[in-house]
Amino acid sequence: MKIFVITKRTLIIAIAAVLAAVAVISAAIAISSCSEKDAGNNTEQTGAVNDSYAAKSTVSAVEEYEATVLAGFKKELPVYSVDRSDKRIALTIDAAWDADKTPFILETLAKYNVKATFFLCGVWVKAYPDQVKAIFDAGHTIGNHSLSHPHMTKISQDDVEKEISSLDDLIEKITGKRTVLFRAPFGEYNDDVIRTVRSTGHEPIQWDIDTIDWKPERSANTILDTVFKKLDDGSIILCHNNGYKIEEYLPTLIETAQANGFTFVTVDELLLDGETIIDANGVQKAK
Repeated sequence: MKIFVITKRTLIIAIAAVLAAVAVISAAIAISSCSEKDAGNNTEQTGAVNDSYAAKSTVSAVEEYEATVLAGFKKELPVYSVDRSDKRIALTIDAAWDADKTPFILETLAKYNVKATFFLCGVWVKAYPDQVKAIFDAGHTIGNHSLSHPHMTKISQDDVEKEISSLDDLIEKITGKRTVLFRAPFGEYNDDVIRTVRSTGHEPIQWDIDTIDWKPERSANTILDTVFKKLDDGSIILCHNNGYKIEEYLPTLIETAQANGFTFVTVDELLLDGETIIDANGVQKAK
């Protein structure tokens, strides 16, 4: 699956063409004006000066557009959601601390025949290998959430690679399988991080719906309202294995989504096959 990020090159060409046309018209007017006042060589010289100025103005305008506007569209993005029309959505669960609610989560998912994607941190994998095995054996997808949960934008490219590969080594020893999905700790990334993640063969995954269930003051109803106001085909929902209210909201979230025709799949199943692009909003689309 090859990923490309949309640019605005065609927009640059269009703007350049418009500016060039304006420059030609301006030059023509200037030449016509000068011909009424001067004769012979003066007209030719004035026209040459105006043509040169117009050309420089056009190039300058395009360069300024590239530096200020286009730069924003060249940003490397992870997948926030997927462009689908089949009511498929993905439930993702980050695990970086504690595990006392994980058995409940697995039981609930099994009850409703839902497969989820668990993004596991190295500290959690080391502390709860039996839980890792239980998640894998239940048929859920395991994603990489880094070895030590660092701020990925503040470490080197080599360290980003080590964070991913070292955790994959641990997961492989437990499950016999390495990961192909990666979620950055704190959701933090920049162009270098995204390029490095993809160079390791992992697809960087974010979310378009955040339950923010790590905040104790958020009630189950508040969380559910947040989810269902935004839920759409191709959505990726972020939860935490030890979210404060996950035991209250998870069954209702699943029941309500299914009652509205949505089908839960793992992120690797949600992603599109073949050549794809990611638009400026992080939506993966078929190319």
